[in-house]
Amino acid sequence: MTTESLRETLRRELPDWLRQDPELRAYILDLTRKEYANREETQDRFYELLTELRRDREDQNRKWDKNQAEMSKEFKQLYDALKTQATKQERGIGALGSRWGLQSEKAFRDALAGILEQSFGVEVINVNEYDDEGVVFGRPDQVELDVIIKNGLLIICELKSSIDKAGMYSFERKARFYEQRHQRQASRLIVISPMIDARARPVAERLGIETYGDSIDVETL
Repeated sequence: MTTESLRETLRRELPDWLRQDPELRAYILDLTRKEYANREETQDRFYELLTELRRDREDQNRKWDKNQAEMSKEFKQLYDALKTQATKQERGIGALGSRWGLQSEKAFRDALAGILEQSFGVEVINVNEYDDEGVVFGRPDQVELDVIIKNGLLIICELKSSIDKAGMYSFERKARFYEQRHQRQASRLIVISPMIDARARPVAERLGIETYGDSIDVETL
């Protein structure tokens, strides 16, 4: 019998021999064991693959969530910046309206005061007192200004749609009038106005008055 014919006979008869002869089947299995993985090894590898896939998926989910959070944060920052800028422009238009009588000065002042109250959790108190000695204006008249009391400190504010050089001097006199009448010294003098005359700024610096174009520009109180 040739090698080829023997190989053909084995292919044809071996399946039946293995089914009928347990010892032969055990011998063949033992002989070929190294050529393939057993069931336990196959299951272990299968679970390893599942674990790796699950880990990869969790990593991808974390990266996705992180990217989404960063995108949401950046979008919110951009939205807030645009909203803030739009609000400032709207108040700038309101300042023009107040200057030309299209909007009351009180409405504009209330808007600026409201932002300070919301941003810093304070109360902006509008004070209107009578200067019977004419200290502020050179003759007896009403003196109006805004004050903030925070942690025992006094902050005196001027909230206006516009202010010029004379207005800056006037505010300083009003502040000193209030200090003298109430026997309290202000820790800060603040002017908030979107339209501050260029000639008024050096006066403010010389008198120690802080100037801001909008309430949201104030960083702390």
